Amino acid sequence: MNNINKFLTFIMIFFVFANYNAKAQNKYQSATVAFYNVENLFDTIKSIGYIDGNLSFNNQNYHIQIPEKDILNYEHEEFKQAYTYENIKGKKIIRPLVLQEEFLPNGNKKWNTEKYFQKINNISSVISQLGQDITGDAPAIVGLCEIETREILEDIAKSKALKKYGYGIVHFNSFDARGVDTGLLYQKSRFKVINAEPHPIYLYNKDGQRKYTRDILQVTGLLDGEEITFLVNHWPSRSGGEKTSQPFRLEAAKVMLGIFEDIKSKKPDAKIITMGDFNDDPTSASIKNTFNPVGEIKNTTKDNYYNPMIPLFKKGIGTLSYRDAWNLFDQFISTSSLTTKNKDYSSYKIYKTEVYNKDYLKAKEGLYKGSPNRMWSGNTYRANGYSDHFPVYTILLKDLK
Repeated sequence: MNNINKFLTFIMIFFVFANYNAKAQNKYQSATVAFYNVENLFDTIKSIGYIDGNLSFNNQNYHIQIPEKDILNYEHEEFKQAYTYENIKGKKIIRPLVLQEEFLPNGNKKWNTEKYFQKINNISSVISQLGQDITGDAPAIVGLCEIETREILEDIAKSKALKKYGYGIVHFNSFDARGVDTGLLYQKSRFKVINAEPHPIYLYNKDGQRKYTRDILQVTGLLDGEEITFLVNHWPSRSGGEKTSQPFRLEAAKVMLGIFEDIKSKKPDAKIITMGDFNDDPTSASIKNTFNPVGEIKNTTKDNYYNPMIPLFKKGIGTLSYRDAWNLFDQFISTSSLTTKNKDYSSYKIYKTEVYNKDYLKAKEGLYKGSPNRMWSGNTYRANGYSDHFPVYTILLKDLK
């Protein structure tokens, strides 16, 4: 065979192989669902919580944040009282937000516009990469926690890395004493919101005083034409100790289970994916005793729950570390209707779930070497930092019609 014939044969084989690969890659439609605890993402404006006890929590304005300087624009006698943390039903009251004092230009961290947008761009760049190697696209759905305001979600959506994907936003301001919330980004070309609402978690200390925490965000919609409900969580922390704080996370789990059961009572085969920073591991009582999820798809039954993080946790994989020990607080739990044992992808099913722990997200030196490379270590700022958590993502597949 002369050189010309060899070359032509090579070209033919190349195109046959390329065509085969293209068909294989186009066999399924895919969608990445991601979650990221972005660690205290505050804006630079001092704000306060405005609570209107007359409004239903389904009303987006039941609790809003307003710039402190604008308080005199509200013509209510109640605003002249001292700040309080108590939500007095039927009254309009205000309260400060605990953590934000650190994240102001004159605060301990000297937080400013430049640092703020550095973090916005860092976080957005990470989000754009989640599941990209398999789907060739940014996530269709992104749950976020530790964001202060809706405007922060808007800045993430408008960032250089994410702007082209056309993300929509779902956000409700919560009663959290720190001033941080959960939120959801979704590609508007792929997901159509049917219903969205927050679910407050009512916690009380030994003295009967309410402890404010983040709401569970529920968003139901059509993902590429298929109805799926997403829940975004950020459960109470382990502040004060794991054992002491455990009842608060058990209560959060109870609220989350109630949402599942309510949806399933109306649609037994409903597809639900809950995601979040549970501040507990997959084997903790809040997860195990409340949901008793299975970690292997082969063990799922019609009525139980699936937690793909269980086998990852058993392998020692985590999303954050504390004193050289790894925890896997950032998790997904789903209804078994999103699993398949026989490769049936006629509708969206879970294909794989991963912790996104690339080397560039890890601290390269010092006490926290190998741990998530956070932007702040105390009040020390690092422009190349991200968060104290790794993000997680799950990929859904279904047959192309």
